[in-house]
Amino acid sequence: MLTVLRATKEQAGFDLAADASSQTAWLDEHEVVVDEIALDFDHAFRMADWLVEHHQISANTAAELWEIDVLLAGMSGHKQAGGWTRDALANDTGWREARQLARRVLIELTGGREHPLPCIQAIR
Repeated sequence: MLTVLRATKEQAGFDLAADASSQTAWLDEHEVVVDEIALDFDHAFRMADWLVEHHQISANTAAELWEIDVLLAGMSGHKQAGGWTRDALANDTGWREARQLARRVLIELTGGREHPLPCIQAIR
């Protein structure tokens, strides 16, 4: 289980931190929709408390992850459906802010901004 958690810590949110063109290419490569970027973040975010308890991330990092989660939640819902398109991914202020926050977390966790996007297996 620790290996899974370590992989989650090291990969989580990297797709959210990538620039919009890289995100779109990642979506194309894996044949998934924009929602997958937020879902990937959500899967990792659910482990934030455990990671803090086990000294894998700082409380400050967890607070920044919470900030991203609140931002993404505010972008969700039927009225905001237009924000979950490829065009919005590139042009929406919410997505830009989410990328900036995710990049800050990425730098805190890895010491740098550049990191490969996670490889996923979409089961259909």
